[in-house]
Amino acid sequence: MTGTTTNSIAAAAPALILFGSPGSGKGTQAKLLRESFGPHISTGDMLRTHISAGDDLGQSAETLIKAGKLVPDEVVNELVAERILEPDCKDGLILDGYPRTVKQAEVLLKMMQRDRFRPAVVHLVVDYDKIVARLSGRRQCPVCGTIYSSTSNPPKIAGKCDRDGSALETREDDKESVIRERLREYDSQTLPILDFFQKSGVSMFEINGGEDTPQRILERIRVALATVNGGASQASVRS
Repeated sequence: MTGTTTNSIAAAAPALILFGSPGSGKGTQAKLLRESFGPHISTGDMLRTHISAGDDLGQSAETLIKAGKLVPDEVVNELVAERILEPDCKDGLILDGYPRTVKQAEVLLKMMQRDRFRPAVVHLVVDYDKIVARLSGRRQCPVCGTIYSSTSNPPKIAGKCDRDGSALETREDDKESVIRERLREYDSQTLPILDFFQKSGVSMFEINGGEDTPQRILERIRVALATVNGGASQASVRS
């Protein structure tokens, strides 16, 4: 953050900005990181809470979402601005699903400086061919909803549900063509934001999110983030 002294950076609470493509294990890491870095703030969860409450914001958001439109940046930015000032965020926080645009990222950095947070970006990277293999190998029972994986949780009898014997099906969003399109959308949306953060001097860490246990990936994230306290402004961890 330009114009900020080393001492004031060290005194600021950490704000972890978490990125990861579909199938990268981002959701798992967000849950594990809560123990060390504070509350997990998801704009999607906040919007769903307002929708469930049926308040003005929730009704407006629901109308937009059902119409296939995005909730305006101004609304999402205000949700985040209010949330990060709550008492449970004073020692640190994790942002997941925000920012989704460069404009949101610009506003976020202003919030971070104003409210004395020290931002750091963690990008979980997994080979896309492995993600496709993992997700396209999932099958679901149309009767009970149980999900199986050809690699980690296969059914006892191939193609049959263990519980009721129904023929397993491939969900529409687990088809390879759909998965690859989601990954392309992720790249087109996320890469400009990562580029913006890098040019802005935000500490950035690229973490290998594949072929290891969630706990070991978590440890790599912790080690990488520890370097921020030592004054590192740019970093890349590939292990």
